[in-house]
Amino acid sequence: MVLEIKPLEDPILRSSTKKRVAYFYDSDVGNYAYGAGHPMKPHRIRMAHSLIMNYGLYKNMEIYRAKPATKQEMCQFHTDEYIDFLSRVTPDNIDLFAKEQVKFNVGDDCPLFDGLFEFCGISGGGSMEGAARLNRGKCDIAINWAGGLHHAKKSEASGFCYLNDIALGIIELLRYHPRVLYIDIDVHHGDGVEEAFYTTDRVMTCSFHKYGEFFPGTGELRDIGVGKGKNYSVNFPLRDGINDETYAAVFQPVIKAIMEWYQPSAVVLQCGGDSLSGDRLGCFNLSMKGHANCISYVKSFNLPTLVVGGGGYTMRNVARTWAYETAVLVNQEVGEDIPYNDYYEYFGPDYKLDVKPSNMENSNSREYLEKILSQVLQNLERTKFAPSVQMTVPPADLELSNGGGKYGDGDDIDEDTSEAMDTQGGSQIARDKITESVNEY
Repeated sequence: MVLEIKPLEDPILRSSTKKRVAYFYDSDVGNYAYGAGHPMKPHRIRMAHSLIMNYGLYKNMEIYRAKPATKQEMCQFHTDEYIDFLSRVTPDNIDLFAKEQVKFNVGDDCPLFDGLFEFCGISGGGSMEGAARLNRGKCDIAINWAGGLHHAKKSEASGFCYLNDIALGIIELLRYHPRVLYIDIDVHHGDGVEEAFYTTDRVMTCSFHKYGEFFPGTGELRDIGVGKGKNYSVNFPLRDGINDETYAAVFQPVIKAIMEWYQPSAVVLQCGGDSLSGDRLGCFNLSMKGHANCISYVKSFNLPTLVVGGGGYTMRNVARTWAYETAVLVNQEVGEDIPYNDYYEYFGPDYKLDVKPSNMENSNSREYLEKILSQVLQNLERTKFAPSVQMTVPPADLELSNGGGKYGDGDDIDEDTSEAMDTQGGSQIARDKITESVNEY
């Protein structure tokens, strides 16, 4: 495979097709704080929203405040015990939960803070309602910048993430879509989402990330899925300093191949802003437009798409980029000069809508990228006959679980399970079916 490196088009010019866009935002989201000195700042979502509003982008989409995800909805993926802990623990009563705190990994990187459960409800509700609107054909694209928390596991917090809103959104999409593609451009591997769907061919996960002595330490090229899910996990490990042109040179052929061979009917796109140049925790060298080029390219396939946020620890750059990417998604040009807004002082000294690359060295040689790309495409060829799944639309109230909560410990969502849930006493039958399918592996 010869790597083709060419100049990038303007993302907004590429993104020519007009779409119906639903945008989810809860004004409370910026009120939550992980604690002094913690790199994760929910405030950046409020900053992005202020830019989006002051650029007038609200005129080109429908804006919603989603109902927060309930405990029952969260348990479609997470375990009852874990969600019950999140709902009950507070900074005032933490001493009563010393054992659970260790068990569920709530502490250092994932601190307990006031309103934690409500914060989880906001991110989960936006992604689930966005997926539901896509399912009902009410929009073509749904945006939830408060989502994208891809490290959370079935029964533990991880990497600043407590609730895996992405897994919940995908489970919602699987009610109506036979195959869902998950794409992750965060600098960190999307381990929580990959793990959730590692044994099923109903979801293909594709993550482009820094690999090698870097959190979470997973996502090597050979991690391709197991059982029914073999070859349906795609990992593209990258090195420090990748720039716009080389990122596009691997991103576009991989996504094109997945679209051709896997034929997904819906997409979830995680837009972590820590892959941008100058990020506090990241090590890539993408400009704002290079990052947005990925969003524009995915949009060009004209599939129902749920767009979520993720990492990003230099707040002014994350806000700039998510605002610009909202413009790409609604196909509107925006001026370079940042309009006056509630957080105008954050964008000095230039007050421009731009994140420029630095002069850092690109450690991703052409030879290295060609080798990885060739192997990824070889693995993808084995999926060219897209999986056969039930094509009838399941009932709107169908509750799927890919590994936790109500319906047992399984990881696979198949037509047998869906059929079982449609019968009287379905939850017990479903639990048996899922356990049976996992035991086969």
